[in-house]
Amino acid sequence: MAERIVKMWFDPEADFLEVTFERKPGYSRPTENDQVMERVDEDGNVIGFSVLRVTSLKKAPLELALK
Repeated sequence: MAERIVKMWFDPEADFLEVTFERKPGYSRPTENDQVMERVDEDGNVIGFSVLRVTSLKKAPLELALK
């Protein structure tokens, strides 16, 4: 199995976390949780996600299925 590199970026000022599984063109689409957007490629495959107000999750875990 090929090694995959996951990239994470956190902006403390904006309280924003972004995680990328693959670096390729794509777009963001909403999920069932208004704090989370999934990043998908042209074929609809999930290539990452972003979380707004990520520090609010300190007390409550975030559980969400990415499609």
